[in-house]
Amino acid sequence: MPKKHTTESDEVRLKKKIAERLAKPSHPEGDAAMRSLRKRLKREQRKRRAVAMRKKHAGAKQAEAPAPAAG
Repeated sequence: MPKKHTTESDEVRLKKKIAERLAKPSHPEGDAAMRSLRKRLKREQRKRRAVAMRKKHAGAKQAEAPAPAAG
């Protein structure tokens, strides 16, 4: 069975969860679940930035490649 795709990304969903946890009057800094959510959010952000950098570098290489072959 395929994974259900939602309209919002994991990053947005994690940000919402963190915001709603911070709104509660509990002690969020010592909360292991809160720490886990933050770690997952950071992981998603790193993943997004890495993909963006790969696309940027690949785009630059594709733009350079046809020029020498045409000459």
